Amino acid sequence: MKIENNILKHYLKNVYFITGTAYAGKATMVKMLADRYDMIFCGENYHSQISDIVATPEVQPDICYVNNLTDWKDFVTRSPEEYERWIFSVGREAAEFEIAELISISREKTVIVDTNIPLDLLKEISDYHHVAVMLSPQSMSVERFFDRSDPDKLFLLNVIDSCDDPEAVMENYRRGLALINSKKHYDEFANSGFFTVVREDNGKDTREEVCDVIANHFGLC
Repeated sequence: MKIENNILKHYLKNVYFITGTAYAGKATMVKMLADRYDMIFCGENYHSQISDIVATPEVQPDICYVNNLTDWKDFVTRSPEEYERWIFSVGREAAEFEIAELISISREKTVIVDTNIPLDLLKEISDYHHVAVMLSPQSMSVERFFDRSDPDKLFLLNVIDSCDDPEAVMENYRRGLALINSKKHYDEFANSGFFTVVREDNGKDTREEVCDVIANHFGLC
C-alpha cells in the first residue's frame, strides 16, 4: 500500500522536524523547544522501540544489522565507506517507522522531533516552516563526537577500548564519521532549501538565542 504525500503532510501538520549534522545542537534544541512550548519530545532514535521489534532482515536489513550483532567489535571495525552507507540507509529504512509513530502521537498535540528522515522525503511530507536544519563544522562533528557522555557513545567507547588495537580502531571509526559529516553531505543539508542554522565554534553559549531563532521560524512564538 502506498499513501500519497499530500495525505501524509496533512496528518503530520502538527509535527516540527530538526535535522542536520552531528554536534550541531539538534538534541538540545528539540528538548528546549519541547519544554518551552509544551510539545511532545521525540529524541534521537525515538522510533527504535517499535522498529527493533517489527523490522525484518528482508525489508529493513540495515536496521536489523545491529539487532543481529554477536560482537560489537564488528560494528566499530567496519570500513569508513560501509559505515557511511549504513548510516544513511538506516535513516531511510527508519523513516517509515518515524512517520507512522508521528502520525500516531500528533493528533491532539504538537510534536518536535530530532529526525534522520532523508531530506528528499521531508520535502514531500512537510514544508519550509516545519523543518529546520542545524549544521556544525566537520571539526566539531568528528573531533567532539565522543565528548558527550550519553550511554550510546560511552558504550561505543568501551567497545573500541576493548579491541586489540584501540587507537587504530578509533582512527578508522573517526574516518567513518568524517565521511558521514563530509563536505558533500554538509552541502546537501546547506543547499536543501530548508531553513538552516550553523553552529559557530567560538565557545559561546548560544542555546537561548538559537532556540529563539528556530521558534520564530516555526511560528511558535
